[in-house]
Amino acid sequence: MTNDVVLSAALRNNLLSLQNTQRNIDTTQNRLATGKKVNSALDNPQAFFAAQALSNRASDLTNLLDSIGQSIQVIKAADNGVTALTSLVNQAQAIAQSAQSAVTSASNQASATGSVALSGSTLLSNLTGFTAAGGDKISISITNPDTGALVVDGTIALGTAKGGLITTAANQTVQDLIDQINDINSRAGTGGNAPLDTPAVTAELDSSGHLKLTAVNGGTLHVQIQNATVNAQNAANSLTMATSLGYGSIVKINQLGATAGQTDTVDFTARSSAAISSNALYSSTGTLASADTLLSGLKDSGGTALTTLLAADTLKLKIGGKLSGDLLHYAPAGGTAFTGATITVGGLVDAINHDSTIKALVHADFDETTGQISLTATDPSATDVQFQFGGASGESFSKLTAAYPTGLGFGIEALTTNTQTLAQETVRFGAAAGQLSSLQTQYDTIRSQIDALTSNGDTGYGGTNLLNGDNLVTTFNESRTSTLTTNGATFTSSSLGIDAANFGNAANVQNSIDQINGALSTIRNFGSSLATDLSVIQSRQDFTNNLINTLQSGSDSLTIADQNAEGAKLLALQTRQSLGVTSLSLASQSQQAILRLF
Repeated sequence: MTNDVVLSAALRNNLLSLQNTQRNIDTTQNRLATGKKVNSALDNPQAFFAAQALSNRASDLTNLLDSIGQSIQVIKAADNGVTALTSLVNQAQAIAQSAQSAVTSASNQASATGSVALSGSTLLSNLTGFTAAGGDKISISITNPDTGALVVDGTIALGTAKGGLITTAANQTVQDLIDQINDINSRAGTGGNAPLDTPAVTAELDSSGHLKLTAVNGGTLHVQIQNATVNAQNAANSLTMATSLGYGSIVKINQLGATAGQTDTVDFTARSSAAISSNALYSSTGTLASADTLLSGLKDSGGTALTTLLAADTLKLKIGGKLSGDLLHYAPAGGTAFTGATITVGGLVDAINHDSTIKALVHADFDETTGQISLTATDPSATDVQFQFGGASGESFSKLTAAYPTGLGFGIEALTTNTQTLAQETVRFGAAAGQLSSLQTQYDTIRSQIDALTSNGDTGYGGTNLLNGDNLVTTFNESRTSTLTTNGATFTSSSLGIDAANFGNAANVQNSIDQINGALSTIRNFGSSLATDLSVIQSRQDFTNNLINTLQSGSDSLTIADQNAEGAKLLALQTRQSLGVTSLSLASQSQQAILRLF
């Protein structure tokens, strides 16, 4: 047994020295191999656990750093969405501003243009329907756009001197007629109006030779044409005159009856806006009408009944050459059909909006706060609305004389007839109706794109969409006690307060512009908030990166070995080991000398 072997003190000391040197060599070689001077708790418990704590925190922060980076991407995606959203809203703003310009222009240009090419040198007496001997009349009326009062009420008497009216020769030309209409602005009309400082009406031939009459003051234009022939129910002659000037398709026929001296006339009305509205309508109790008020029970502001419609009476609208069905007998889905005596204000509005022929051309609304029905052109072809009223079989048509559409306020002249079973009047939209309809369509397209951008997840990242109501929580430390919440917002067109376009009048267009400006302010404020949060998160990201480096450096300083020192130490230990072996050899020489005795 090895324990029975007796070693001298010198040998044992040298042996112990060599063993200690070998252990040191093993330790040094391990440090050189791992690069650490502390590889386990056995090496240095205090340093090991302190370094491990630092490393663990650095590892936790590294994991958080990835989350912080993703938060930055979420905000960047939202910021890209804000940029795109701002661009769309700016486009909507430009469209609304174009509509405002169009409405402003249209509000000064209630006009009616004929459809027949004329020459300024053409004699009126050569036009079909004009009386060569004179006596034909053309009356022009213009209202004040603010008060509704007449500011122009002048009559051109062709070739006849009568009652101080303007007199022209029988050989008057088309240009003479134009000059006399324009001269109405500078003289007192038949209504006793004083000369106007600013023209209210203009007449001209356009580039195609069509006669164009315009109310340049923003009021309503009314034109009446009267043939000189004094015969009962002779509106056909007046209609022929209107047709020769290009207005035959839009005039209303007024047959005054068989009374001697009464000459039948035709006339038409042109409004200044892309929408035409009724007067304020009242119920039988004198309060503003509601959607449930019967048409047959409507009254005007003075309490006068507007109509006594019978069940068989009819109403049709002709718009852009397309004729609706009978609106007074509209049958709502799942409901009982109305009749002329039972249809309500709301029923009429609903009938217009659901009629398969005209619903794409015009949109009807009823505002219970004002008691007004409005018709808005929704297609460029909707240049005018022709109201066609039919009475029951054998019915005296006197009941429709002032009820429609004048009683509703769409025209400014009463319907007058006593022999026909159909009366009609055409009210023209403003000059910009078609343009406004196109702009309105473009505006609503932008609204739908705003919804598509924010609601379909296009502006989201990793399942978080800050533009569709999601919030983002970013954590900055391993104990989750330091966080930042980035609040999202819902940016659909409705939540931004951008309503569907209704460019029927200047007030509505201005309302759209105000909504757009409010939406832009909201979006910009949100974008500013995003920028602030992004700056905070990026600052915390830089801080976390630096802290991780600090923690790792601190951990390394506790455990990493000095390679140069360990290399020098290994070399010294190897030298010591060689010397120890030599010393051990010398210590054993005395016993080798005894061996030589044998």
